[in-house]
Amino acid sequence: MADRGCPLETAPLPVEVRESLAELELELSEGDITQKGYEKKRAKLLARYIPLIQGVDPCLQSESRVPGPSLTTAALQPQRSRPTTARDERFRSDVHTEAVQAALAKYKERRMPMPSKRRSVLAHSSVDAYTPPDTSSASEDEGSVQRPGQLSSTVLQSHPGAEPWLDRVIQGSSTSSSASSTSSHPGGRPAAALSDLAAHAHIADLHSAPPDVTTGLVDRPHCERPQVASVRAAPRGYGGSILETADGVPVHSRVSSKIQQLLNTLKRPKRPPLKEFFVDDFEELLEVQQPDPNQPKPEGEEVEVLRGEPLATGVPWPPSLLAALQRWGTVQPKAPCLTALDTAGKAIHTLTYGKLWSRSLKLAYTLLNKLTSKNEPLLKPGDRVALVFPNSDPVMFMVAFYGCLLAELVPVPIEVPLTRKDAGSQQVGFLLGSCGVTLALTTDACQKGLPKSQTGEVVTFKGWPPLAWLVIDGKHLVKPPKDWLPLAQDTGAGTAYIEYKTSKEGSTVGVTVSHTSLLAQCRALTQACGYSEAETLTNVLDFKRDAGLWHGVLTSVMNRMHVVSIPYALMKANPLSWIQKVCSYKARAALVKSRDMHWSLLAQRGQRDVSLSSLRMLIVADGANPWSISSCDAFLNVFQSRGLRPEAICPCASSPEALTVAIRRPPDLGGPPPRKAVLSMHGLSYGVVRVDTEEKLSVLTVQDVGQVMPGASVCVVKVEGTPYLCKTDEVGEICVSSSATGTAYYGLPGITKSVFETVPVTVGGAPVSERPFTRTGLLGFIGPDNLVFVVGKLDGLMVVGVRRHNADDVVATALAVEPMKFVYRGRIAVFSVTVLHDDRIVLVAEQRPDASEEDSFQWMSRVLQAIDSIHQVGVYCLALVPANTLPKAPLGGIHISETRQRFLGGTLHPCNVLMCPHTCVTNLPRPRQKQPAPASPWEPLLEVGPASMIVGNLVAGKRIAQASGRELAHLEDSDQARKFLFLADVLQWRAHTTPDHPLFVLLNAKGTVTSTATCVQLHKRAERVAAALLEKGRLDPGDHVALVYPPGVDLIAAFYGCLYCGCVPVTVRPPHPQNLGTTLPTVKMIVEVSKSACVLTTQAITRLLKSKEAAAAVDIKTWPTILDTDDIPKKKVASVFRPPSPDVLAYLDFSVSTTGILAGVKMSHAATSALCRSIKLQCELYPSRQIAICLDPYCGLGFALWCLCSVYSGHQSVLVPPLELESNVSLWLSAVSQYKARVTFCSYSVMEMCTKGLGAQTGTLRMKGVNLSCVRTCMVVAEERPRIALTQSFSKLFKDLGLPARAVSTTFGCRVNVAICLQPNRLGKLAEQGTAGPDPTTVYVDMRALRHDRVRLVERGSPHSLPLMESGKILPGVKVVIAHTETKGPLGDSHLGEIWVSSPHNATGYYTVYGEEALHVDHFSARLSFGDTQTVWARTGYLGFLRRTELTDASGERHDALYVVGSLDETLELRGMRYHPIDIETSVIRAHRSIAEWLLVLSSSWAEAWCPGGTWPTVAHACSFASWHFANAFCVTACHSAVFTWTNLLVVVVELDGLEQDALDLVALVTNAVLEEHFLVVGVVVIVDPGVIPINSRGEKQRMHLRDGFLADQLDPVYVAYNM
Repeated sequence: MADRGCPLETAPLPVEVRESLAELELELSEGDITQKGYEKKRAKLLARYIPLIQGVDPCLQSESRVPGPSLTTAALQPQRSRPTTARDERFRSDVHTEAVQAALAKYKERRMPMPSKRRSVLAHSSVDAYTPPDTSSASEDEGSVQRPGQLSSTVLQSHPGAEPWLDRVIQGSSTSSSASSTSSHPGGRPAAALSDLAAHAHIADLHSAPPDVTTGLVDRPHCERPQVASVRAAPRGYGGSILETADGVPVHSRVSSKIQQLLNTLKRPKRPPLKEFFVDDFEELLEVQQPDPNQPKPEGEEVEVLRGEPLATGVPWPPSLLAALQRWGTVQPKAPCLTALDTAGKAIHTLTYGKLWSRSLKLAYTLLNKLTSKNEPLLKPGDRVALVFPNSDPVMFMVAFYGCLLAELVPVPIEVPLTRKDAGSQQVGFLLGSCGVTLALTTDACQKGLPKSQTGEVVTFKGWPPLAWLVIDGKHLVKPPKDWLPLAQDTGAGTAYIEYKTSKEGSTVGVTVSHTSLLAQCRALTQACGYSEAETLTNVLDFKRDAGLWHGVLTSVMNRMHVVSIPYALMKANPLSWIQKVCSYKARAALVKSRDMHWSLLAQRGQRDVSLSSLRMLIVADGANPWSISSCDAFLNVFQSRGLRPEAICPCASSPEALTVAIRRPPDLGGPPPRKAVLSMHGLSYGVVRVDTEEKLSVLTVQDVGQVMPGASVCVVKVEGTPYLCKTDEVGEICVSSSATGTAYYGLPGITKSVFETVPVTVGGAPVSERPFTRTGLLGFIGPDNLVFVVGKLDGLMVVGVRRHNADDVVATALAVEPMKFVYRGRIAVFSVTVLHDDRIVLVAEQRPDASEEDSFQWMSRVLQAIDSIHQVGVYCLALVPANTLPKAPLGGIHISETRQRFLGGTLHPCNVLMCPHTCVTNLPRPRQKQPAPASPWEPLLEVGPASMIVGNLVAGKRIAQASGRELAHLEDSDQARKFLFLADVLQWRAHTTPDHPLFVLLNAKGTVTSTATCVQLHKRAERVAAALLEKGRLDPGDHVALVYPPGVDLIAAFYGCLYCGCVPVTVRPPHPQNLGTTLPTVKMIVEVSKSACVLTTQAITRLLKSKEAAAAVDIKTWPTILDTDDIPKKKVASVFRPPSPDVLAYLDFSVSTTGILAGVKMSHAATSALCRSIKLQCELYPSRQIAICLDPYCGLGFALWCLCSVYSGHQSVLVPPLELESNVSLWLSAVSQYKARVTFCSYSVMEMCTKGLGAQTGTLRMKGVNLSCVRTCMVVAEERPRIALTQSFSKLFKDLGLPARAVSTTFGCRVNVAICLQPNRLGKLAEQGTAGPDPTTVYVDMRALRHDRVRLVERGSPHSLPLMESGKILPGVKVVIAHTETKGPLGDSHLGEIWVSSPHNATGYYTVYGEEALHVDHFSARLSFGDTQTVWARTGYLGFLRRTELTDASGERHDALYVVGSLDETLELRGMRYHPIDIETSVIRAHRSIAEWLLVLSSSWAEAWCPGGTWPTVAHACSFASWHFANAFCVTACHSAVFTWTNLLVVVVELDGLEQDALDLVALVTNAVLEEHFLVVGVVVIVDPGVIPINSRGEKQRMHLRDGFLADQLDPVYVAYNM
């Protein structure tokens, strides 16, 4: 066998030098020596054997690695046969390491932004932080071993050949990477100096299309509604050299500098972009990668079927395996059959053939005769029985296996389930269930170790069927009568046993092996391996499946062999044990895996007395894995001097379906010389075999796995589609036709036919054989001398685009990036996940506890770069997990499918994550191109030609999207209040006519009444306030007065007191007494912005405003006059002020918009009265009614319902401050029940709090007498799209308390008109008269069409469907039209546009400090560009559409339903499309269970996180927070995630409901969900604590403030991931 390449052919290393080098390797791998110390000692050992390095000072040679000869020279040498002792430079196993290091050298100066992690997460340790993890394995197929040229961490490094620059690259990597995190620490370079950083922060030669981020960095036209700038400046562009927040505040923080670094990285030119299509705006077709015309194509002839030698004839084969057992058990009863060892290597039991036969008979007799159920045998022939035996007990397993065969039962060997959550255990349970297994055989010791229930019985594992457990130790079995023999049929096509197999996706299937196949396999193995009687075989493999079962349990019995079984625990304790047993037992054959050879290399020091001269075959069971060549070469290099013959190493290939496919045979058994091939990875990725002739470093070295098995035929077919034969230079799936293969997947006839009954055909379509072939799942080709070469497995195949990549190859590349310092070599898993219809590569590794965050991140960065260079493919996600946390396969190795399931399920719990979606996702739809302006104003209406004609309310046959509520003039209203134009007059009239009628009742958290007000009481209190304003405040009519009150009757009295004296009230939320430093400046700002001449408040708040604490926050001397209304004298005003005109300003309504802008709107007396009248008529509010209000009383419809409507309509309002629900969540519903309120109003925050807080308490509430059957209408006050899921959950949850199913509805209002839609009382008088209108309707629209500003109705449950609920019925006197956002022309029915409103209660304009009249005109005095150009409309800033339904309204006309889609200002312009944040956030919430869905209380303490100490950087920044605080302090609500954009990067913020250590699970899941559902690449994922996302009083997220806080590094995030 040819040796691995080495430059020392002329001077072979002495044995003692090789052993010293191996000892050095072991010291390095165990951490006993540093890398630098290792290099020095190694160089000294090799110095005398190495000629001078050309161009290097001789004095420096001892400090550098030994170079190999020029690779070019070696490559050009003609191939010739060499003696087996020679070495060939072409097959050096460290070639791959050199390739990786050469690739990394190009990236030495490249930087990527390092993730930000909270310190508590940095302390996240492994499950067993102080116990070194099991470094035994790398994959499910024992990947601890190196691939060709893995990192020099094994004895392979003892061979010189690494380039001299390798050390310099390794040592220089830390310096080149450290700067990437400079900005993440105090003292780092400020953001202003990012221009220097940008020169280095990029990755060159990446291969995806440039992301859309670049389009956000250039000036481009942007049409949107102007922002209101009364307090907060409108967002600026991002063209400046210094980053700014949305308020123009310069940002010098690590967050913003890292984002800029990310942007610079993504702006670098990538590989040429794919040819993209885009057909129809909402039919988004994903890009299908077109074949590269220059890609290599197979050029050889069609492969022929390769036939193995025939099975030997004339050999006295036993007629069956049981016949052989009976023969040896009776003729040679004392011959040793199996020796079991303990963990110390001592033989604890030797099973003779006589004992095996007698014990198997005893077990068969017990199974057939002593197990009964209801006097019927429990088992019948053909039943399946589970064999549950530990890997340390081969003796009892062998007895159980043959006992089942004798009883004509089908054994199903499985692993011992140690816990309910073992990796893959559930899938094994599904297999047992599908096989109908009811009985499990085990040993007494194993049964005692299984988890038990309280009754002492073995628990039922998750997914498992109920099992009876039978212990088969001797004392539990019944001795059969003398001469009793079962009538076992063991020669036909019946199933002999079932072997389980786990697929790539994690599902477990059972491969059935017939008696015929079992016998044929034993005969073929006997002939191929030359087994003879009484030979000794040392078996290190799992004896329950695969080669360990075939050789060590089946074929050995046929040939009366002696098997020495080495348990896995012994190998961990003494990796050299198998070699010692070969030596002591003079074993002729050994069955191992590459892992076992690698372990023995690390442990062989000091073992000079071992000899392997007795071995004629060292069978390498995983020889099909390309990495096995490294272990084979290294093992031979060390142990050849100890008697190991090169020809004894025999790699083989096998699969569960085809059993043994091929095995290399020694020359004495007719085997040809072994072969190796150096293949181009680029060619392999296209399925083409190309021997590397250009000396490229990205190569794969593979060895043959021998010849086809005797009696078998082999061919290679195409992997996908019709099984055409491949060409000779084409990689395909190896298929086997033989009587020695598996026969079926148990119970799965569909896939059985496609796998076990494949008929390969020629290119002409002719079948190649009459017999079917079995697909092996192995990828390879037929090489010279008819040898089989395997380059990978289907389970490890990852098809990215049109190229194939093998997981094992990627593992090898990762291992070549100096992993010893940061991760465990043997604990790396690579698999693919499907995201956006293509495979994405994921790499997971276990991180060493002592590795620093920066070092680990740097290693991850270098791995990404190496894989990109070597394989020309991007890694989608690279994750590091703590030591000892990856799921293990039964005999070590990583359980790949379970790891994949944990990754997809968000339970992997990594400690470091690096996502690269920008690099990998190249099949996104092409960005939408903006269409040119229409040729005529009619064109946008129906998207038809300019010849469209408008006639009446139709355009080209389609109705204009226009609707209106009932006409006020035609409505009957007997209430005298409608005769008054001013609310002050209404209050006086009610105080005179119904003085004792109760108007307001205020409840506290205990549900007790704390304050009430009748008509006359409110009138008198208002008079006292007015008198105080005139006398003490000395105010004039028209002056503005700030009302700083907690929610209550005092606020209402102060409001009417202002109206009585002609002042203009402004309601302001009071400061928080525990956090004056941040909340008091907010109050001061609003007072100043509103130009308030006086502040009305309570005595307690007055003291607070003038306290020492307040003086530290604001200048208390600059307050206007502060009047305390608690003890004002009982005085009357001489006369109540009467405004000269109804158009005079009545009050200012200040609130924060959903885009975070603080603005005040002006409400005239006429608009105020019209608003109250419309609400009264819509909701049937009369003096006899009681309504319950649980809303914030400071702005919008909440203020109108709290302060205005009761006085106008005369009904009694039960006031429930939302803050009180913090201590009593059932307060609102109890109040509704107690006062039998027919109508109630709440916010989404209150509804969500009740849904989550009372979900398990409905029974308790019912016992307390809470009854909601009185409710006719429960309206949610909001300025957003209706939250259907929440309202439906609320309705279903409280249906048990009597809440009518039709009661819950939504409202819609906005800044320009606080009440556009309200659902009428559907069970009141109007409903009885048939005038209440229909129930709200729900439609389903295509979310993809919405991105293109279109409405496409679809069926419920359709892909990408989005439910939209009607936002209530349009109020009386209100008209609505849908207008085009750019042309301002009317749109047709079911077309998406901006909602415009015309109503008597429209606000009259914005109240601004700066007098920006242009905003006033644009928002409040808009006119359509064509059609009805006379009506004056107000623009709401919300996108929506009108749809005429089949239902009829009060007038008998068909009902027009208004559907609100979202705020225009909030929409995100990405890839030329319009996205609504709520849609992306909904996808994010569904991504993982840990995204917060719990209740939280947002108070001013959040402001402390914004600005510790209360010192604001600038006035603009203070304004920004002020607008947040104004509507958010004391708000009780729930929130989950929020999204915003920054320089065209999509930033997703999620709140973590769970442990901080679980935060990183969210990064990949959030990225996946947004990609799959919205075709967007997430740029930054921010994981924060619950309650960080700011919200307003209506429960609406303040995304702009969240963005400002993030960019200013004030969120204290748990983790920030910058997706590359």
